[in-house]
Amino acid sequence: MRIFRFLSALAALAALTLPAAAQNRDDAYTVTGIHVDVTAKSSTEAFTTAIANGRPQAFQILFRRLTQQKDWSHQPNLDQVALVRLSRGYNVANERRSTTRYVADVTYLFNPAAVDRLLRGAGIAFTVAAPTIHVLLIPMSPNVSGGAWEQTLANPAAQEGRVVPVSLPSADDLRALSKLTLDASWNDVAATADKAHAGAAALMQAVYAGGKVTVNLRLLGPNQAPARASVDVPMTGTVSTAYLSAAQAALVALDDLWKARVTVDPNQRGRITAEMRIASLQQWGDTQAALAGIPTVTAVTVVAMDTGFARLTIAYTGSGDQLRDALSAAHVSLTNSGGRWTLAPGG
Repeated sequence: MRIFRFLSALAALAALTLPAAAQNRDDAYTVTGIHVDVTAKSSTEAFTTAIANGRPQAFQILFRRLTQQKDWSHQPNLDQVALVRLSRGYNVANERRSTTRYVADVTYLFNPAAVDRLLRGAGIAFTVAAPTIHVLLIPMSPNVSGGAWEQTLANPAAQEGRVVPVSLPSADDLRALSKLTLDASWNDVAATADKAHAGAAALMQAVYAGGKVTVNLRLLGPNQAPARASVDVPMTGTVSTAYLSAAQAALVALDDLWKARVTVDPNQRGRITAEMRIASLQQWGDTQAALAGIPTVTAVTVVAMDTGFARLTIAYTGSGDQLRDALSAAHVSLTNSGGRWTLAPGG
């Protein structure tokens, strides 16, 4: 009877094609803190105009959050009707009204599936997952030390709007890292990163010379090749203002390094057939839920099954490495041995 129930449950899934279900990405598609202030002929007109005026600003923030800087100039030019179609609503705070004026801080809620469709249709690569890492920033100018550069990186104005969460070492940890060079490895910073509950570390070296501030950035993580970037900011105004501009640009570059690993090209598609040993219906259900929860998975079809065994065809967008990383984050491993793909819990 137990085997019959097991096979019946599998049979119900055998012809199932699962569209990719959106993960709980509402936070990533929610834009907060848009300040609106409009005066009009009436309170109602001021309110309506204010909400409409804030929506394009909110969409620009969302677009830049999801895409790499090189694609910012490709942002779709949307009118109010199109923007409303992407929206799930809005919330207001700090609201003030008069007979002719409306002031508030507005949170705009965008529909992840609708935004994803728009970007795919425009052929724009975008991220499909919120950051799962915290990055420890290690200030260098040119060597590891505290001071103006560290203070600038810690400035909320430098970190405003950034995607990847960051923090800086304590004064004691900075002193312990004082002999660190830009060629350091993950092993050199792992203990300090662990203390900060960070899964990666970014060496941020600021060099002021030749009328500009150059930031050399090196992102380190466990079992990953270091990623590099460099940004130049012309020296205008004071050193403090130049440092702030350099810090903002460097943190955008850090976001881009992370996005490069998780940004999916909608024009890149693949399909694999993988086998899975099924220990229980619970395990089977958890794996199906994990696959359905990955936005880049466009279809899952059960093509063969038997007691304790299933063969699945998985269609996806992006690269195979991105599919493996997404499954690993959902605690499912995808491995290839001699051209034979295998799914297993515990990625």
